[in-house]
Amino acid sequence: MDKFRIAVRKFSPFESTLQKLWDAFCLTNNVQIEVEMIPLELHELYEETIVNKGLKNGKWDIAHLNTDWIFDAANERAVLDLTSFINQNPPQDYPEGWHQSLLNLQQINGGTYGLPFHDGPECLIYRKDLFEDLSEKENFKKQFGYELFPPKTWEQFTQIATFFNRPERNLFGCVFANYPDGHNMVFDFCLQLWTRGGSLLNDQNKININHNQAVEALDYYRKIVNDTNAVHPGSRNFGSVEAGMAFAEGQAAMAINWFGFASMCEVIEESKVKGKVDITELPHDENHKTASLNVYWLYTIGIGSKNKALAYDFLRFATTAESDKLLTTEGGIGCRKSTWNDIEINKTIPYYHKLEMLHENALTLPQTPIWPKVAELIDQMVLKAIETDISSKILLEETQENIEKLTLNV
Repeated sequence: MDKFRIAVRKFSPFESTLQKLWDAFCLTNNVQIEVEMIPLELHELYEETIVNKGLKNGKWDIAHLNTDWIFDAANERAVLDLTSFINQNPPQDYPEGWHQSLLNLQQINGGTYGLPFHDGPECLIYRKDLFEDLSEKENFKKQFGYELFPPKTWEQFTQIATFFNRPERNLFGCVFANYPDGHNMVFDFCLQLWTRGGSLLNDQNKININHNQAVEALDYYRKIVNDTNAVHPGSRNFGSVEAGMAFAEGQAAMAINWFGFASMCEVIEESKVKGKVDITELPHDENHKTASLNVYWLYTIGIGSKNKALAYDFLRFATTAESDKLLTTEGGIGCRKSTWNDIEINKTIPYYHKLEMLHENALTLPQTPIWPKVAELIDQMVLKAIETDISSKILLEETQENIEKLTLNV
C-alpha cells in the first residue's frame, strides 16, 4: 500500500502534535498504513501543495493550508469539499464548538474546504516583567515624560523599543519577521494600514493601496524596521517562527506576531521568559482604532488523494476537543471554544482568555484567487522600501499598477 502523506507547516509544535495524533489515531482505529509527514517552510508549502499541484495530483493526502491560500486552492480545484463527509459524520460539536470567525474563510461557494487547525490573531507581545519593573518605569518617565505601559500609539512603540534596546545584554527593543516569504511583511503592512484607518479595498471592492494612509503605513514601517537603535538585528532574516523563538529566548522586549508565539513562551522547554509575558492589542493612530489580522491554519484534504475517507476520519480525530487541547499544550493554539475556556490552559497561559478580544478587532484579507500574487507584489514592495531610498508614494503607485494588471488577466 502507498504511504499516507501529510504536508505539515514547519513548526515544532505542529510537527510533534501531528505525530502524537497520528499515533493515537492508528492505535484507536487499528490503522496500518505508513505515514510520511514532511515539514515545509511557508513558501515551500504553498509551492508544493498548490503551485506544483501536489494536492491535485495525489502527492499529498492532507495538507496544512492557511486561509489566505484557501480561496486559491478551492479555485484551482486542489482541495476536497468536505460538505458530504461533514453531513454524514460531522466533527465533534460541529459547528457550535468553534467561534464563527474560524468557520467563515473556508466556506467558498457553498462548499467547506477545510477544518480549523491552528488559530491566534496578530497582537502585541511584550515582556511584562520589564514593563512592571520599578526602576525601568522610573528611568523611562525621566527620559520620555510619561508612564511606561504597553504602547497605545506607534510613536510610543518606537520610543519604548528604543528605551529597551540594549545590545550589550542581547536585549533588543522589538523583533520583526522581515524575511520575504510573501506573508509576514504583507501582514505587517496590512496592520500598519488598518491601524491608520486605511483599507486594502476601495469603494468598488477592488484592491487599491495607492492612497495616503498606505503612504503613512509604509513610511513608518520602513523607518522602524531599519532603526538599529530599536530592532533586533536578526529581524531581516527572520520568519515568524524565528522571530517568535528570539522573543521566547529573551532577546526582545516587544514583538508584533501571532498570538501563538506568546503562548509558546509558556510551554516550550527553550523558553527563558515563562511567566514574564503578556499580550495586548496593537498600537494605532490616535484617530483610529486598533486592528488585528484573522488568518488561521486549516486541515485540508487533497482532491487527488486515494485515501479520502481515511483522511477525513483522521481530520475528525484531529479536531476533537482533546486533540485541540493537545495542540495548545504542545505550543500551538487550539481553535475550539472549549480550549479557550479550559481552566488548565488558562492557568498555564494566563492571557489565553484574551483571544476573544483579539477576534473582536480581527480583519480578514480579500477573498480573491489573485490574492497570493497580490501578496507577492506587496512583499516585494515592502522589501524595496526597506532596502532602497525610493519613496513610498512611488513604490505604492508602481505596485498598484501591477495589481491592476493581475486583475486584467483574471
